[in-house]
Formats: sequence, C-alpha cells, structure tokens
Amino acid sequence: MISFLRFFSLGASAHAQALGLPFLSPYLQSIGSDYRHGANYATLASTVLLPNTSLFVTGISPFSLAIQINQMKEFKVKVHEFHSARKQGSTPLPSPDVFGKSLYTFYIGQNDFTSNLAAIGIGGVKQYLPQVAAQIAGSIKELYALGGRAFLVLNLAPIGCYPAFLVQLHHSTSDIDASGCLISYNNAVVDYNNMLKKALSQARMALPEASLIYVDIHAILLELFRHPSSHGLKYGTKACCGRGGGPYNFDPKAYCGNTRVINGSTVTASACGDPDSYVSWDGIHATEAANKLATIAILNGSFLIPPFPLHHLCDLQPIN
Repeated sequence: MISFLRFFSLGASAHAQALGLPFLSPYLQSIGSDYRHGANYATLASTVLLPNTSLFVTGISPFSLAIQINQMKEFKVKVHEFHSARKQGSTPLPSPDVFGKSLYTFYIGQNDFTSNLAAIGIGGVKQYLPQVAAQIAGSIKELYALGGRAFLVLNLAPIGCYPAFLVQLHHSTSDIDASGCLISYNNAVVDYNNMLKKALSQARMALPEASLIYVDIHAILLELFRHPSSHGLKYGTKACCGRGGGPYNFDPKAYCGNTRVINGSTVTASACGDPDSYVSWDGIHATEAANKLATIAILNGSFLIPPFPLHHLCDLQPIN
C-alpha cells in the first residue's frame, strides 16, 4: 500500500494523526476528498505482485502495487495540470513541489505471503518472495524518478501469531512456541524480511539522495503478541471480533461482523466489549490499541534502519 505524507501512503493514517495531520483521503474516493496533506492509495487485500485471480474468487484486491504507483503518477500529472492552468480559488490539491517534500510509506506484502499459503505451503510461497521484495525496491526507484526522496518501508508482521492463521494453517503442536505462535511460519516471515532489508540496502546505494528507511514492524508486533500485559494489553493470540471463544476466538466460517447459518443455527461474529485489551482485532488485523503502540514505537525512531530523526524533522503530536 502506498501513501504520501505530506503523506503519500500505501497505508499510514495513524502516522498522519501522530504528526498532527488529518487522516489521509483515499485516492479512489475522489468526491469531497482533500489531498493537501497527502493521499492514500491503499486498498483492502492488496498485493505487491499482480493478482492472477479474481476479487470475487479469492478476495484479493485488483489494485496491486503497480496499479497504485500508476495512480500516483496520474495524481502528479493532475496536480501539475491544475496549477499550470493557474486556476483561482481554493483547491483540495497540494502544490506541485510537494512530491519532493513528502514522506512515502509502504506497508504491503502480507497478502502475497498468505493468500496461497494454505494451498502451496511455505516452500511454494518462498519461490516468489524474492520477486515481492524486488518489486517494492523497484517501485521506490520509480517514485524517486518522480521526485520522491523520503521513504518508510514496513516489513511483514509475524503472521504466525495471528489467530486466523493459527486456526487455518496446518501445523503440529511442536510448531507452537511458548507464546502460542507458529514457529515455521514466523521463521519464513523473518527470511522474507531479510530479503526486503537486503533489497532496500541495494536500492539505497543506487539512490544517493534518498532517505530509504526499513521499519521493523515485525519486532514491534512480535513483542506485543509475546508480552501483551507488559504494554497494557491482555490478549495476544486471541481475536476481539470473532466467534467461537477459546484461545483464538476465530471461525473462518464467520468473519468479524458477519452473520451466518452454521449447523442449522444463526450465529454472528461480534466484537468484544474491551478491544483495547487485544492485540488482534479480527484475527487478521491489529486493534487500534496495538496500532497506536506500534506507531509510537516507530515514531520514536528505535525501530528504523538506518536511524531517521522523525522527532527532529516533524512536529509529532500525542496520539489520544
């Protein structure tokens, strides 16, 4: 997912809030949107690689990273056309020079990793992960050619700790660690994250004027899953919004908010009463409470490689 701060985002609204900016307007929501502070090109279930299936078959978004980059290019053209026409009055568009002053954020790749995981296993997924890392690096080079100079790229979260995957992915009891997470799947994520870090390091050498930052969201979320109580939370690998109770509260037959007839009974996967106590919202995504903790950790700079002084360059606001 991509976005720009001034923000351009392939997904970073919490970061914008912490920086005292409004939430970013989705690029596809053109009516009534205000892009003066940035644009969000992210979509639900988007991938880095072009999807080879239909949205209606697998739920994967047709707006892959390449499409989002093209939308970004289209947006830049429209901004320059508007200002070249010297139109008068207020506009929801940024100034043309914003593209060289923005912070571009990437948080994408999890759906590339997980969408075929149950069908082809870790070994199958590993075959195309190098392409995923390489395409992210290539997309950054494209944005650099458009004038972008500052990039935050988040790595992959520890999917082996997510309730949905703990329920749905085949595993043995010996594959569960002391925190209740899947060892083999988390190891595969670490392998990918190392590929991504290497790809960004190589891109950094090719883009001498860029600030290209690798963000270790994996380490942040793994800490929350392993030690939720140390951070004011109660439940690590249990979903807030779901059904079934038990250690995971996740049922693939009824996702969060859905009502289904299961075994002759009508059931609803509903939200818990204390979402601020959970790391996982619906078994697949983090709660607002977890995202706030992750954002604070990112903005203080301790999970940025190489170090990037956000607290000196930006006016950080407290997250309420």
